[in-house]
Amino acid sequence: MDNNYMISVVGTQEVDGERESVEVITEGDITFKNGHTYISYREYDSKSPERYSHNLVKIEDGGKVTIIRKGEIESRLILEEGKRNQCYYRTIAGNLMIGIFTESIKKNLDEKGGTLRLKYSVDFNNDFVSNNEIKLEIKEKIKD
Repeated sequence: MDNNYMISVVGTQEVDGERESVEVITEGDITFKNGHTYISYREYDSKSPERYSHNLVKIEDGGKVTIIRKGEIESRLILEEGKRNQCYYRTIAGNLMIGIFTESIKKNLDEKGGTLRLKYSVDFNNDFVSNNEIKLEIKEKIKD
């Protein structure tokens, strides 16, 4: 990973009318290959910076977005606008299959960076859990 970009990831979750947001700013990369866009970055644990997860966001030309997270907590979320997908989520407590219904996917990305916005809901055993949003802002780092 060359880390040629600064990436801001803002995740917002709404449960029972209460909204909570978390922002991560890190270095990463964006590449375009075979009609797909790949965004890769590491997310470091704020309490133990030596621990991190590796994240890969794959955006296919047809609009499908797959978010793969590897580390202590692992997940594979598949987002397709207007569809519900069963997705894998591994935590310290055990493995889960969760439902992801994607409301919207908005992207504006090129070699200089851009934005990706995802809105989706999560359910477990068909019971609603939360509404979620992820916003990625990618900016090319200034080269000296």
